[in-house]
Amino acid sequence: MSGLRYEVGGRTLLDGVDLSVSPGESVAVTGPSGSGKSTLLMCVLGLIEPQAGSITAGGREITGLGSAQLAQARRETLGMVFQFGELLPELSPVENVALPVLLGGGRHQDAYRRAEGLLEELGVPVGSTPTGMLSGGERQRTAVARALITEPEVLLADEPTGALDPEAREGVAHLLFTTARDRGCALLLVTHDPAVAERADRRHEPHGGILVEAGAVR
Repeated sequence: MSGLRYEVGGRTLLDGVDLSVSPGESVAVTGPSGSGKSTLLMCVLGLIEPQAGSITAGGREITGLGSAQLAQARRETLGMVFQFGELLPELSPVENVALPVLLGGGRHQDAYRRAEGLLEELGVPVGSTPTGMLSGGERQRTAVARALITEPEVLLADEPTGALDPEAREGVAHLLFTTARDRGCALLLVTHDPAVAERADRRHEPHGGILVEAGAVR
């Protein structure tokens, strides 16, 4: 992203933000609530349109796309993990993970096969149990699998461990960073948790609407 600017209600949250994340690299954005961290992710997803600047993900320009093109870009280029998973609790984990492929017109059999493989790889029970009955850590691992099933080039995560107990938090954080590195995804993660942020290759903090690098943390 380059020169990203976003203002709402007379308040400037992003003021010329520049940030580049390479394939397999992880960047954590930390800082207080209201500083623009989640706004940054929403701009990358195309859910918020910045007043200025450009966003490129996986070699594809995101800013300025129409709704149909933007939906396609999300399916093909971006994966998103939310704080509370945003899964459908009545569906099984396999059904939840397969959903992005099915919505993109993929074959049912192929989508389910890939979903089962990802869930097994990430340590989530594959069965008919509704996702709402899983533990917090299992649900969040399911959310990671759903974000990965389309093989995105960019993986986004908004407070992905914020609703988890310490043991589950550690497991999900480890999973996110190692999976992004091993699969060559550019990982951009927003978190309040310093232990999670310290796992990233780089850490940035918003100050006055720009991102200031805190330096390599490992």
